[in-house]
Amino acid sequence: MLRATVFAISATVALAACQPTDTQPKLGPDGLPLPKVYNITASDRSVIPQRVLESVNSLRSARGAAPLVLNDALTTAALAHSKDMAAQNRPWHWGSDGSSPLTRAQRAGYPGQVLGENISETYETEMETLAAWMKVADTRDVILNPAATQMGFSWYQEPSGKIWWTMVTGN
Repeated sequence: MLRATVFAISATVALAACQPTDTQPKLGPDGLPLPKVYNITASDRSVIPQRVLESVNSLRSARGAAPLVLNDALTTAALAHSKDMAAQNRPWHWGSDGSSPLTRAQRAGYPGQVLGENISETYETEMETLAAWMKVADTRDVILNPAATQMGFSWYQEPSGKIWWTMVTGN
């Protein structure tokens, strides 16, 4: 009896070890991995803008453009627009009140010239979003514009995990 019990337990353990582990990402109909929710934590909030700035400046340096500095007023304008896009549930450059990137920057107290704005509605990280912007000529031009000297960067994350990213450049 003891032998049969030991055999049964051993067989069960051996079969359990043969079960496949779910290490492969689940794929969507396009063959790409399904997105995972990127939850921005309190500790992430303080490092994301600097991480994006460093990455942007690395990209700019490779193209011979001068580095950008973070600007509080442009960041305030970026945050306002991220929240507004979420409220409208659509990524576009116009505010629900008809405001443009220039108007939002002026309202936030930015005294300079706004040169461009990049936006995104996604579940992706800030680095994945930056990489996506670099793949498209119009958004890449905002990042690499040699006339730009300052940048604002912010986001709004919905409870569902969707993130509305906004980058504003100026001089």
